[in-house]
Amino acid sequence: MAPNGLYTARKLRKLRQKLRWSDKYYKRRVLRLKEKHDPLEGAPQARGIVLEKVGIEARQPNSGIRKCVKVQLIKNGKVVTAFAPKDGAIKYIDEHDEVIIEGIGGRLGRSMGDLPGVRYKVIKVNGISLEELRKGKKEKPRR
Repeated sequence: MAPNGLYTARKLRKLRQKLRWSDKYYKRRVLRLKEKHDPLEGAPQARGIVLEKVGIEARQPNSGIRKCVKVQLIKNGKVVTAFAPKDGAIKYIDEHDEVIIEGIGGRLGRSMGDLPGVRYKVIKVNGISLEELRKGKKEKPRR
């Protein structure tokens, strides 16, 4: 049991400080584990250039080919795979396009659902929202 009394503040503070390290979210934040291993370096979004389009097979028990793109990040040159969400979105992404990607929303920055090893999704193509291109509200700019 923790000590209690008039002169125990230092002891209680030290104890709390020590036990805080068993909280995984505290540990990850203080040791900056996300920034160290994350290709986006802790940023919410990143810009990159599309290298190629790839189809990735869904994990069991689902089947189907999920349309993804390999993206080389501009800030550090790392190559990541990003998912093109919704029906027909891949048609609006071509090689050498500039895209903006963000995390896909899996737990602790891991992959989501039946996509093995895919942690990011495309949200913009050449500065225009992929959703607006898909719905036909905007045209893709000719470069």
